[in-house]
Amino acid sequence: MTAEETLPFADWLRLREPADAAARAEDLLDAVRARLTGNAPTVIHDLGSGTGSMSRWLAARLAGPQHWVLHDRDADLLARAAEGMTGVTAADGAPVTVHTRCGDLTRLTAADLADGSLVTASALLDMLTAEEVERVVAACVGRPVLFAISVTGRVRFTPTDPLDEAVEAAFNDHQRRTVEGRRLLGPDAAAATVAAFTRHGVDVRERPSPWRLGPEQADLAAEWFRGWLGAACEQRPDLAGPAQAYARSRLADAAAGRLTVLVEHTDLLAGG
Repeated sequence: MTAEETLPFADWLRLREPADAAARAEDLLDAVRARLTGNAPTVIHDLGSGTGSMSRWLAARLAGPQHWVLHDRDADLLARAAEGMTGVTAADGAPVTVHTRCGDLTRLTAADLADGSLVTASALLDMLTAEEVERVVAACVGRPVLFAISVTGRVRFTPTDPLDEAVEAAFNDHQRRTVEGRRLLGPDAAAATVAAFTRHGVDVRERPSPWRLGPEQADLAAEWFRGWLGAACEQRPDLAGPAQAYARSRLADAAAGRLTVLVEHTDLLAGG
């Protein structure tokens, strides 16, 4: 069981998009809408856009003309995101336009986001370091910021298995690993982001946004599980032996519709 057995990243993003959409905390949108009033087009910077799931989800829930600026370091993902926005309109039918910027979003400054009415991101924060979170927050201060689907590290299975807790702990340690000199925050990222905004005097609202994966999401549950377990075994090779039977059991339950998984996330609205 290795992390390399999982889908290519773009395919993984496509597979998880419906679950992300169902999980995001829609009650935060009322506060966002209250801040986005006026006749001028709303300019929204989406950080770490991937294939564009956040922009597709949110654009259709906001009224009025919108211009989205999609940021990612992967040009291929940005091209997919822009293509995926074709035909998307605002909640009231107003036009939605898109521009892409390829580069390191952790190097963005306040000047780069100065025209923004709103900054968004989804499933991004856990891949950042503490220093990078500080830079991103500093660049965002002055406008509402909606960061969705940040992992908390907590997973709940039904039925349970004795190996669940050990794999969860190993996965979370893997999320906090050091990569090319960068120590990732993993499940600590949301709390670090709240603390960073607080130091800037910005209030933050938090809402749970869990994935609830049942028989209807069996394909996603199985793919997520393979990546989750593979990362845990990469972090703790001693789990590789017990993981074989564990994986067979879990994947068989998913295929048979017997497995449900609650993967906890949190959504943050800063300055809204």
